[in-house]
Amino acid sequence: MSQALLTVNGIEVIYNHVILVLKGVSLSVPEGKIVALLGGNGAGKTTTLRAVSNLLKGERGEVTKGSIEYRGERIERLTPADLVKRGVIQVMEGRHCFGHLTVEENLLTGAYTRGLSRGELASELERVYHYFPRLKTRRASQSGYTSGGEQQMTAVGRALMAKPNMILLDEPSMGLAPQIVAEIFQIVRDLNQKEQVSFLLAEQNTNVALKYSDYGYILENGRIVMDGAAADLADNEDVKEFYLGVSQEGRTSFRDIKSYRRRKRWL
Repeated sequence: MSQALLTVNGIEVIYNHVILVLKGVSLSVPEGKIVALLGGNGAGKTTTLRAVSNLLKGERGEVTKGSIEYRGERIERLTPADLVKRGVIQVMEGRHCFGHLTVEENLLTGAYTRGLSRGELASELERVYHYFPRLKTRRASQSGYTSGGEQQMTAVGRALMAKPNMILLDEPSMGLAPQIVAEIFQIVRDLNQKEQVSFLLAEQNTNVALKYSDYGYILENGRIVMDGAAADLADNEDVKEFYLGVSQEGRTSFRDIKSYRRRKRWL
């Protein structure tokens, strides 16, 4: 087993001092691995990532219990900028590219904290373009006029420019065609294997997430209800039925979802 790079211990998150969103969430991301955080909309995936990256304050949220450790150091009180300098980068849901800047200008903003020379920046850009050749052909285009897939690639490439040890990737498949999703997840795997970047990714697309991940956690209503090796989760009958829509009798009709929820063993 790889040493834990990130450890989340029993955290609770409250918004606006009254809304309890996460209820004792614990997880671990080993160094050099891809860990998927799975669950439906509103399960608490994005909140978990924001708790790690300390972006909750902008949403009037805070971690009220538990601890978060990165390389054995408590990080709950660090600023997002401090975490970036330590190599923890979040790619937010919805991509959030600077629409008025070109693709290459967006990428360069990712290296802002590193103080690189012009030659070093050129070298880093070529490294990103090696993984995202499509961005090289679109380098002079305004990001706001590129496709959703190209914007997602730009957002991940911008994170890569910061030389991360860990990337927190939030809903990378959202709004993208299946072939683009597969391309982006393949690039994630390449970055993991060739650059040794660890990933904690929040994803509703359980099928593709488990295909490319090493380990997975399933969140429901702010709690971890199941975890295990990705291959084991993909073969689990409960996961197949409730998250992949396939039961022992075959593919399940969405009309039966209410009866699913009554039969969930963890509710």
